Amino acid sequence: MKKTDQALALHLPKAVCEQLGITPETPMEMSVKNGRLVLQPKLAARVSANRFMWLLPLVVSLVLSIGVYLYWITQNIHSLPLSGDISLGSFVIGVGLVAGVIIFAGFFIQAQRAKTVPRIYWRNFPVITGALAIMLGLALVGGFWLLDQLFPGASFDRLTAILIFWLFLLVVAAFMMQAAVTIDTTMLSNLLLVVIVSGMVIAMATNNTRRWWQHNLSFLGTNMASQAWQFNVTLIISALLFVALVDTLFVALEERYPRSWKLWTMRIMLTLIGADLACIGIFPNNAASHLLHDQAAGMLVFLVAGLIVGCRWLLPGVTQEFLWSSYAVAVALLALNFGFRWFGWPSLTSFEIQAFVLASVGYWCYLDV
Repeated sequence: MKKTDQALALHLPKAVCEQLGITPETPMEMSVKNGRLVLQPKLAARVSANRFMWLLPLVVSLVLSIGVYLYWITQNIHSLPLSGDISLGSFVIGVGLVAGVIIFAGFFIQAQRAKTVPRIYWRNFPVITGALAIMLGLALVGGFWLLDQLFPGASFDRLTAILIFWLFLLVVAAFMMQAAVTIDTTMLSNLLLVVIVSGMVIAMATNNTRRWWQHNLSFLGTNMASQAWQFNVTLIISALLFVALVDTLFVALEERYPRSWKLWTMRIMLTLIGADLACIGIFPNNAASHLLHDQAAGMLVFLVAGLIVGCRWLLPGVTQEFLWSSYAVAVALLALNFGFRWFGWPSLTSFEIQAFVLASVGYWCYLDV
């Protein structure tokens, strides 16, 4: 018996077609990636549809490079070191950061008005833009620090420097444009992870000589720490990003499950977790605000544990494996909390780091469902 492939017709909503930028004549391709069915225009169609959009980063980077080159000429700058106050790195970081934020904002506003990206409230726009600016700034600063370690004392003539400048600026412009037109909940979740991890690592590295681990993790945000604002701002920005992510997720969920008290309960609890995280940064562990900081840190443990325990009723479709894994995280959080408060074990630094990791695991498991 001979097998034959049968063609199937797939009808897409008009809104989806507009978001993909396709027409009934657009050639499509379908594939399976990581257990998901992916439907997208064929490569030639995608390139054709986006060829004009990708010209903008090229044009912007060229115009800015010409402007910077003329500035170097007028200032009689013949060579630039890799790092320093007046250097290739300082120009790339300064100009690239400003240009990247403007490009992201412009494309994001255009995509929102054209409704070609998932619905994100305008109130979340400043938070998302600020978080991306922080991530871009960290990437540029870290990149040039690494280059300075690899090529200490390197210096470039004007022509070589402007070519390197243009290349960096082109990458920045293309990245920020792509981020603006593809932003979704997955990207927000990854951005949250990058911001909080990078901020914590930088704060730890900055205070390495002060042996912060002999005190506690919260020491990084006190007036005894070096650059304490980095730690506190990281917590506040992460909290705002968390609330923005929750807001975006539940906008879509409420359209599918209107007037659900379970969704509202989850949304309130997740929002409280974000607000509590911000309070830890707003009230650092200084003498004047120690009690508020301590209460906020302890409340975070109880909120995450309560959310995990309540998932049986708030998420009735979850598997037994997920429930038992969630309960294990909740028990571990509570055990660490009461173990430290009643018996002084583990140490405060260990308790805070372990509780933070466990709370993060519980949060990501919850969102995956």
